[in-house]
Amino acid sequence: MTTPTRFSALLRERSSGAHSRSERAGFMSDLLEGNGTREDYIALVAQHWFIYDALEAAAETMRSDAVARAFVSDKLTRLPALEADLAFLIGPDWKSQITPLPTTERYAARIREVGHSWPGGFIAHHYTRYLGDLSGGIFIGKLMARQFGFDTNGIGFYIFAEIADPSEFKDVYREQLDAAPWDDAEKERVAAEVLAAYRFNTELFDDLATDKAARAA
Repeated sequence: MTTPTRFSALLRERSSGAHSRSERAGFMSDLLEGNGTREDYIALVAQHWFIYDALEAAAETMRSDAVARAFVSDKLTRLPALEADLAFLIGPDWKSQITPLPTTERYAARIREVGHSWPGGFIAHHYTRYLGDLSGGIFIGKLMARQFGFDTNGIGFYIFAEIADPSEFKDVYREQLDAAPWDDAEKERVAAEVLAAYRFNTELFDDLATDKAARAA
């Protein structure tokens, strides 16, 4: 008898191409290869704030959901770190100086649309953001620290001080995905929402590249 593919493994397989396309987006590729500027990094952090503001508001709603609450963990909360990073990078009036790019507005709107009413949709966005943060995100933080001379100020978003072993945390998270009581149709819906989240990420990097070109003109 063939062993069924675990849902977490299926998600990883289905999203691998989208993940690669997102990583190779010009703006992010330049930043990771040392061809970006401090201003580019600040622009990325600013957009993250709008995304996580929407996602973590949805998390508060989902704390009471029978399925989604297993994924909500204060150890993952990023908004306070983002706000501290922006205060360090921009100044105390940072909030008046940042605006969402078009893709960020659509991305945050989608999170608000599904994140308060559809547990599977919330988990799809939660999974895409936080497991990425605990994987490549930690590496990105170290890279930005070296490039721009940061210590911890400015890269707090990428530091998960309360998670001693990110690999173990991700393993438990994937076990929770596999245990979610979803039928095949719902799993397909969740997988499609994960792919939508990756598209938003890639399109955001395109927006950031366009915005950078406009600033340089």
